[in-house]
Amino acid sequence: MSEIKQLSTKVVYHNNWMTVREDQVVRPSGAEGIYGVVDKPHFVVIVPYENGNVHLVEQYRYPVNQRFWEFPQGSWEEESSKEPLQVAQGELKEETGLIAGQMTYVGFQYQGYGYSSQGYHIYLATGLTRGKRELEAEEEDLVSSEFTLEEFEMMLVNGQIKDATTTCAYSLVKLKQLI
Repeated sequence: MSEIKQLSTKVVYHNNWMTVREDQVVRPSGAEGIYGVVDKPHFVVIVPYENGNVHLVEQYRYPVNQRFWEFPQGSWEEESSKEPLQVAQGELKEETGLIAGQMTYVGFQYQGYGYSSQGYHIYLATGLTRGKRELEAEEEDLVSSEFTLEEFEMMLVNGQIKDATTTCAYSLVKLKQLI
């Protein structure tokens, strides 16, 4: 197995949500070069499911200047010691107002391991009851709605949903026959 070895690293940008670093590397062939890496904390994505329906949130995504539907997701950078399950329960309530009677762990995937260390934990939320949403300031425009599985799958097929995390999370839930 060949590996790229890090010779040195330098942080080129840092804020509360991410660090970008540039690594000097040597490849197995001996060729040296650089590798840019985005380090972000892992996050959670929740598939809220009940009675043949899924719950989605729609919000504005600044980097691409558009609004999109997706599963509730997020991380708690300021509370990095929290377990993923606690974060998933909190994000679900925060973004949708839903409280899950059961949270089933589905798996872990990396979002873009060609450039980033960030990954996400996937949970299936069932036994849902409604509560009050607790949106953060960055989520002030967030909308939550319920869709049938047929409507949701059509949104995936016709490109209305463009979030890879949502697509992958649903695929894994479906392949594991949890829905």
